[in-house]
Amino acid sequence: MSNAFFSDLLTSIAERGRSLLDRRPWPFAEAALSTEDAAALCQALLSGRGEATGAVIARETLDAFARLSEDGKREFFEVLARDFGPDQDRLKLAAEAFTRDPDARAASRLHYLSEPRRQELFRRLNRAPGGTQDLVAMRADLLRLRGDRSNLALVDLDFVHLFNSWFNPGFLVLRHIDWGTPANILEKIIRYEAVHQIRDWEDLRRRIDPQDRRCYAFFHPALVDEPLIFVEVALTAVMPDNIQGLLAADRESEHPEKARTAVFYSISNCQQGLAGISFGNFLIKQVVEELRRELPRLDHFVTLSPVPGFMKWLVSGDAAPISRLDPAVGELLKSDSWADEPDRHEPLRRALEPLAAEYFLKAKSESGRPLDPVARFHLGNGARLERINWLGDRSPKGLRESASFMVNYLYDLEEIEANHEAFVNKGEIAATNAVKRMARGDSRTLFSRASSGDPSGLA
Repeated sequence: MSNAFFSDLLTSIAERGRSLLDRRPWPFAEAALSTEDAAALCQALLSGRGEATGAVIARETLDAFARLSEDGKREFFEVLARDFGPDQDRLKLAAEAFTRDPDARAASRLHYLSEPRRQELFRRLNRAPGGTQDLVAMRADLLRLRGDRSNLALVDLDFVHLFNSWFNPGFLVLRHIDWGTPANILEKIIRYEAVHQIRDWEDLRRRIDPQDRRCYAFFHPALVDEPLIFVEVALTAVMPDNIQGLLAADRESEHPEKARTAVFYSISNCQQGLAGISFGNFLIKQVVEELRRELPRLDHFVTLSPVPGFMKWLVSGDAAPISRLDPAVGELLKSDSWADEPDRHEPLRRALEPLAAEYFLKAKSESGRPLDPVARFHLGNGARLERINWLGDRSPKGLRESASFMVNYLYDLEEIEANHEAFVNKGEIAATNAVKRMARGDSRTLFSRASSGDPSGLA
């Protein structure tokens, strides 16, 4: 009710502003923006007009932007990058004043004047009815169009700076998603699921309605009925090693009071314009607290996570890791057929498991962080790499991206902080001895031994 009231209030302010402007649309509202038009609209919004007229101009600017072509949007961002940075002359004077007398007042003024004018522009655009959601959509356009343009990267930094404040976890609301949740939100859960596709309404119901299933999502008061991120949870007796059994239509339901393990098996970000704004770590921690209050017997919190970058790493570079194996392995992995041929599974497992462990423990990006994005997320949250699961995901996507591997990360509540500190400060990866032993295996020897003399190495 309070959200609706606030939205109605903004709309009322905007309508009042329209009356003050003689009910005429802002001159550029119906036309395609040129570079000059874009600059004029933004300059007008920064000119210090009253709240009512400012809300109108903000709304017209956002509407006009939404109607632009791809080239027009790129041009608009170029205008923001070129003409709406800091006031260089005033900033230079402030820097000289601080150099002469570096007191708190001079430092504060230098900080104030170093802020790009774009940030104030975004704040004023945010005053329009629905402005927050439109700015999130605007950043999604920017991410799609920026390419390697360093000037547009500066515009994105301003978005990120503001969004980190506007979407601070203190403003987010955790909601339990179940079969009684409004249909318009359930439709978005189906559409936004990014890890394991939800095929239809019945598939969704199997994930959120049974007594041993939970789903939670973060919402923001300014984005009504728009989930920001959601997590799907299974309550199980033991830690699962594959997604097929977890999502099977004919599986037996576990009584929640008997469950000892909560499995986070899918985490999906919903808003492209909020990429890089961290919600997931707070979501997992809040859901853990919710589940512990509801089900005190739960004592294990684990994930069943995808490995989206493994196959790409396996075949990349001049000395691609797959080159250490029999060439027949690479040929076989190019198709999905091996997953339906049980006699191929064991030799492939012995060949690939050491490489999978190497991928998690040793493969690093240029910045020195783990190459796998899911690993970076969970390890950075303080989880431990608990187990690598062969044939964990036999879907076409799982075979194509990860050669069927999935991973369990364990959130040990007594070790989370220490694991997080060791990962962030020293780059140390918390992993079980079983995973470390797997990484020390000689994959070529294992594969040859498993082949039992068959020249293909795949029998």
